Amino acid sequence: MSGASNRLRKQDCIDLRGQLVDLGYGQAEAEPPALFAHRLYPVAEHLRALDPNVVLVVGPRGSGKSALFQAFFSESRDLANAITGWMPRSPISHDPSDSSEWMATYPAGTEFPDSHALAQRVRTDADAKKVWHVMLLRRLADRIDGRQREELHALLQPPAVAVGELLEAYDRPETSPTAALDDLEKRLHRDASWIYVGYDELDTLGGFDWALMARMVRGLVAFWSDYSRRWQRIRAKVFLRSDLFRRHAGMGTADFAKLAANRAELAWSEAALFAMLVKRIANTSGELAAYCRSSRIRFDEHAVLGLMPAIREPRDAYPVLERLCGEFMGAGKKKGFVRNWVLAHLRDGNGRVGPRSLVRLVEQAAGKDAANQSLRPPRLIHPVALRQALDDVSDNHVTQGISSEWPWLEGVKKRLQPDRLVPWTRTEIVGLLDADWEETWGRPGDAGVRPPVEQAAELVDYLIDLGVLRRRSDDRIDVPDLYLSGLKLRRKGGVRRGPRSQARA
Repeated sequence: MSGASNRLRKQDCIDLRGQLVDLGYGQAEAEPPALFAHRLYPVAEHLRALDPNVVLVVGPRGSGKSALFQAFFSESRDLANAITGWMPRSPISHDPSDSSEWMATYPAGTEFPDSHALAQRVRTDADAKKVWHVMLLRRLADRIDGRQREELHALLQPPAVAVGELLEAYDRPETSPTAALDDLEKRLHRDASWIYVGYDELDTLGGFDWALMARMVRGLVAFWSDYSRRWQRIRAKVFLRSDLFRRHAGMGTADFAKLAANRAELAWSEAALFAMLVKRIANTSGELAAYCRSSRIRFDEHAVLGLMPAIREPRDAYPVLERLCGEFMGAGKKKGFVRNWVLAHLRDGNGRVGPRSLVRLVEQAAGKDAANQSLRPPRLIHPVALRQALDDVSDNHVTQGISSEWPWLEGVKKRLQPDRLVPWTRTEIVGLLDADWEETWGRPGDAGVRPPVEQAAELVDYLIDLGVLRRRSDDRIDVPDLYLSGLKLRRKGGVRRGPRSQARA
């Protein structure tokens, strides 16, 4: 224990715990730009997404897609330039401080058709492709020559919800959105400039209509499969959830194969996760920054990004984790190392840990230990609080999934309640999910919510793909801790019981 550690009093630790309860979990969209920049941790491997030749940026739920999108498609370029300037060997093939523009194209609020308008008129992938073409033209309209804007009046003037009118105008021989965008491409080339158009939150397309959402995703990917080779100065960045990419983006064409092969995958190494956590802690307050420095963590200071921890390997972060929580989850090694326990219990069924879950775990544990007088300085969190916080993380993770990406997960949770002890055989879980299949899968009042597949067996595979479920080596279906409490389930103990029906009675 260092001299700085000895100087911490119990009240100091209580004050520090009070600051740990707000590390910015899930607040990126509402944070002021300066705070967002201080809390964002730029992962070097993620910046391949910014290569002009990369169109598809793919990552699972909670992998930081929206944070990266916000960093580069916000109105201010200061953060984007700071990130690319900070990282070694930036993948961007031109100077990010040049005349390039980064323009969010979806979500676009009232500038984009709502799900009702799309459902009425977008019946095929070809229709969806046309809609994306028109929306790109409308987004870039003020960069197009005035004469061409007049000629394209029928595509530019109607409100975005008038999808039928726009599609009819698109099909007229006298309208040529491609020609106008070709001319813009030539001007950008002449001026040595670029325009990047960004698409995020594509899972919100179509509301509860999963077929419409899939159609719109396929149409967007097909559009840029066609045009990414035609235009070199108008470039796209399509941020897409991994399961949507695997299930809905494939077109089977050579152009799509090239687009997919060059995609950027957003994954988090253990070192990056720990560095992200330490950066958030250190940039929360001067007192917490000093606490981290006393753990032998070295920081570089950046005017925009704040304190940047020098963490290259997981072990570089171990001193601050041990200072926060101790080395072991109990009295000794038999209970396991804290550094291993934390990530092991936050993994989804595919072995991935998202940064939000790690931040939330520390916040919740600090809140549970808020007035804990028994902890000896400099420790701030007891392992018991970590274990208790894991249930809160799971509850929140499932609730957030139901509220945003997966409203049908409410129906999964409800149908699993008659047999809450995991693991199950595949036959058992298929039977549970098949019960009341035609009834609503949403919360009370959400009558239109349906699962994204047509049969219970398909849904099991879909949940495994998402990481909500995990297939064990004995082919039984388990639920990772990240989802266990949130789905109101329990894990079967190690003691062998009688027949399954009796054990669950």
